[in-house]
Amino acid sequence: MKKEANILVRPAEMKDANTVFSFIKKLAIYEQMEDQVQATLEDIKKSIFLQKDAQVLLIEENQIPVGFALYFKTYSTFLGKANYYLEDLYIDEDKRGNGYGKLLLSHLANMAVLNKADRLEWVCLNWNKPSIAFYQSLGAKPLEDWTTFRLAHQDLKRLAKQKS
Repeated sequence: MKKEANILVRPAEMKDANTVFSFIKKLAIYEQMEDQVQATLEDIKKSIFLQKDAQVLLIEENQIPVGFALYFKTYSTFLGKANYYLEDLYIDEDKRGNGYGKLLLSHLANMAVLNKADRLEWVCLNWNKPSIAFYQSLGAKPLEDWTTFRLAHQDLKRLAKQKS
């Protein structure tokens, strides 16, 4: 991390909605999923800042946002408590390698610990070897025995219409 830079991690506010939306689009480009972004700026304002469906941390270098972490609480029936799920983490390409991703994750981990959570979980694309190596360097372990499932779009609607 640059010693001369003024670094700040802070919660995003409604005034940051454009910044958050910009990071979401940059992440989609990085993950080669740009065509899958359906969210609009209005969706972000409503779901994150009004409904509080998720929360966002911004990391700033000299008061300029350079990355974000979007997260929300989950619940473990086995642990009997809420935990944290990291949906997205992104650092601007020219700022990577400065420790900003680690700082965001450390900040989120501290929040989880202070709120008595025992887990911080996320998924990573299998091809994203740099991120996998980074996460493992922090002590994160892949869940080899679990498969992520998703019901989306028409499949979700079809199941919702079925009677028991």
